[in-house]
Amino acid sequence: MKKASVITLGCSKNLVDSEKILYHLKQNDYEIEHNGSFENKDLVLVNTCGFIQDAKQESIDLILDLIEAKKEGYVKDIRVFGCLSERYKKELEAEIPEIEHFYGTYEIDKILSDLNIKPCQTEKEKRWLTTPSHYAYVKISDGCNRTCSFCAIPIIKGKHRSRPFESIIAECKYLAYKGTKEIILIAQDLSFYGVDLYKEQKLAELLKGISEIEGVEWIRMHYLYPANFPYAILEEIKNNTKVCKYIDLALQHMSDNQLKLMRRNITFEKTKKLLEKIRASAPEIAIRTTMLVGHPGETDDDFETLFQFVKEFKFDRLGGFTYSDEDNTYAQKHYEDDVDESTKTEKFNRLMELQQSVSQQLNIAKIGKFYKTIIDREDDDYYVGRTEFDSPEVDNEVLINKDKILTIGSFYEVKITSADDFDLFGEVL
Repeated sequence: MKKASVITLGCSKNLVDSEKILYHLKQNDYEIEHNGSFENKDLVLVNTCGFIQDAKQESIDLILDLIEAKKEGYVKDIRVFGCLSERYKKELEAEIPEIEHFYGTYEIDKILSDLNIKPCQTEKEKRWLTTPSHYAYVKISDGCNRTCSFCAIPIIKGKHRSRPFESIIAECKYLAYKGTKEIILIAQDLSFYGVDLYKEQKLAELLKGISEIEGVEWIRMHYLYPANFPYAILEEIKNNTKVCKYIDLALQHMSDNQLKLMRRNITFEKTKKLLEKIRASAPEIAIRTTMLVGHPGETDDDFETLFQFVKEFKFDRLGGFTYSDEDNTYAQKHYEDDVDESTKTEKFNRLMELQQSVSQQLNIAKIGKFYKTIIDREDDDYYVGRTEFDSPEVDNEVLINKDKILTIGSFYEVKITSADDFDLFGEVL
């Protein structure tokens, strides 16, 4: 039996692609491993990220480490795919000739074919899950039609391409049959789902269709776009008990000046009204967002507008990153990167410190309340779970006393007994 390892870098959209490859390797008598040691392997497949400079460097460093391992006889065959090799295939082939096989993001079938594996058409939706079996990511589209100044995704992935409705439902049914209880819908732009195939936004209908699958208990969404927001999903969030009261809405900024320079096609006032409408539709909803600081042209006033809004609105979850020039993006071509790195870091740190305080306030307010909680894993001191208001790996967790035996992947009513900045502590009564 040949030994193969798939190493996934970057986002959960990449993870889905890796899981599909892992399934077919397993079906063809490979002994498989994900993100484990790459020593003593017949085959190592690296799924790369090319979104920002740090991610690109991480991919390159790993490839170079693998080349050294191959020279020492630990690895026989190395193949590289994903976003980095999609974007820089010719450059990588020229600069790293030790790697014979580079593939793009849409060449999974070619990878398998080159390995003498012919995937069955009836198995297109099947995967070997790398996550705990009770939750799984489902990619409903790829690519993006937006033209944000800072983002390289449309350059890498191309135009938005929705998956057919029936294909997604079939995959979710397969996952539910395998024991998955939480479906996490992912795409670069969930808001646009269906427009290319059906000439209208279909996300709300997709939520309803998935909720009718036996075994599915939670449906979560990553990532929505504020311009042309699919308002029909708010009814599903409000009335469909299987749709988590959770929205991941990447806003990037709140200053009109920055929103215009970023080419976000929305204003401060429209963003504010959207957020108010979301909260009015389901007051307990958790809103997660991402903010970008240090974009070209960002003034101190721009940042203060963002800072004050975050302070007043109190996002349930907020992540951030600092601007960096990315090859061939609109910003790299048309703007000067005029905010120095120390200022970017200072702004980022201020924003994160503010959000830490906000998160603490919101968590303390949960003490004494009960929440339906799914158990993700068991640590030495606690069972670790999540409420519907939290996504795996990126959001808050609920740490539960081990005075009772709980089952991984099961739901429990948990009383919150205490809280810190980013975690809740609770007990099952």
